[in-house]
Amino acid sequence: MSDRPTLYSFRRCPYAMRARLAIASSQVECVLREIILRDKPDHMLEISPKGTVPVLELPDGTVIDESLDIALWALSEHDPELLLAPIEGNLDEILALILTMDQQFKPLLDRYKYRFHSEPESAFTARDDAAGFLGHLNERLQDRAYLFGSRISLADICIVPFVRQFAFVDKDWFFSQDFSDVIIWLNVFLDSERFAQIMPKFSIWKPGDNPILFPGNSHPN
Repeated sequence: MSDRPTLYSFRRCPYAMRARLAIASSQVECVLREIILRDKPDHMLEISPKGTVPVLELPDGTVIDESLDIALWALSEHDPELLLAPIEGNLDEILALILTMDQQFKPLLDRYKYRFHSEPESAFTARDDAAGFLGHLNERLQDRAYLFGSRISLADICIVPFVRQFAFVDKDWFFSQDFSDVIIWLNVFLDSERFAQIMPKFSIWKPGDNPILFPGNSHPN
């Protein structure tokens, strides 16, 4: 077993993005194993039978297979940007907002995205319902650069990948809506070095491959 944590990831999955953002911020170096969801590695399924990404295996054999738990683990190891200590509010409030996103916004996002072409009426209803959460984010961002103040926090890195996914279902619609502060917040993220750092296209992992280290001395294609 490696002396570093091993992260199974899929670059376009917003949950995996959440984990990679936290690990990149923490600067805790991991061995990255990029996968494709239609051909999951046997070892990943052995340590996490539910078969979803991300999955983090620690050197002692501990397995963490929920994205928020991975983020919290990484930042508990090292939090140089103080993502767990917001300027406004506290960690409990951050976790409550993330929970609302996961439980309320994400199911609507899935319905919107996956029914957009096949069942447009259902998709548009889900889109309109999801807009309520975006309106709440927009209110928070009217007088601050980030969700909990002038400095980025765990809330931003855990929520923005899902807003990105929502926006990209129908970009013309999204960027014409009255979410001006959410749009600014999202665009700052999309244009950031932070986003670029987690999104290189890596080779799909196969047993025996040389390790790809993330973050740090990684070797994207």
